[in-house]
Amino acid sequence: MRVAFIGCVDFSHSVLAHLLGLPDAEIVGVVTRRESPFNDDFRSLEDLAVEAGAPVFFAEENDQRRMAEFLRPLTPAVIFCFGWSHLLGADILYLAPKGVIGYHPTALPANRGRHPLIWALALGLTETASTFFFMDEGADSGDILDQRPLTITATDDAASLYAKMTKVALDQIDYLTVALATRTECRMPQDHTKANIWRKRGPADGQIDWRMSSTSVYNLVRALTRPYVGAHYLYDGREVKIWRVEPRPGGGANLEPGKVLSVDDDTLIVKCADGDVRIIEHEFSPLPEEGSYL
Repeated sequence: MRVAFIGCVDFSHSVLAHLLGLPDAEIVGVVTRRESPFNDDFRSLEDLAVEAGAPVFFAEENDQRRMAEFLRPLTPAVIFCFGWSHLLGADILYLAPKGVIGYHPTALPANRGRHPLIWALALGLTETASTFFFMDEGADSGDILDQRPLTITATDDAASLYAKMTKVALDQIDYLTVALATRTECRMPQDHTKANIWRKRGPADGQIDWRMSSTSVYNLVRALTRPYVGAHYLYDGREVKIWRVEPRPGGGANLEPGKVLSVDDDTLIVKCADGDVRIIEHEFSPLPEEGSYL
């Protein structure tokens, strides 16, 4: 089966590398980027295109006319588009007979939209899903091809959930590539009445407020830790990144949020609304003093 591939993040790279070893997938062309100002997990696919001996097109901004001109002569049977920050138009969506397959790590139709792993962790969800779907002109709204549950544990963070998502998705790729090649795939229309759309997050969404609960601070920090931008706190007029914390519920009911309760080596304990957090990995320099306020 002739496959064209579009993507520019770590997840895209993992899936394309996996596809190169599958007998039912012949990679005939790759669309990627040389750099990206808005993908924290950016990774070019140029190296894999070279390995596959496939032509590569470096997209600039959202020039879909030139993307379509590159893809059309390749006559792909299907296009895989994973880790791409623009909706695709009709010139690309209907170019391949089997369509364009997209990916979204939520239980579609729930939680369409932006930053799905970040929002899932920040909101404290305990389960999401790994979903491949047929792309249409909407956002994550096409028929579902394959969906599998993905458990989120209390100790998961952005990196571990990203790795867990990738592992499940690669298992799905084995199945759905054969299904597409043999025309045995199933399509399940989404129930749009059950859909919600997560918005694009901004810098304010990553700012810690010590009036939040210790659990909320913990969820925010683990949602934005590497490979993402990191949660932050504005301290003495500058942005300080906080990469890892440990929640400590209870205690200190008569102490104000933001008070530094203790400083030990390079860690500190800070009062929150309903307990405190131990800040384990951070960019404070110098460390706040015990008894001071953040």
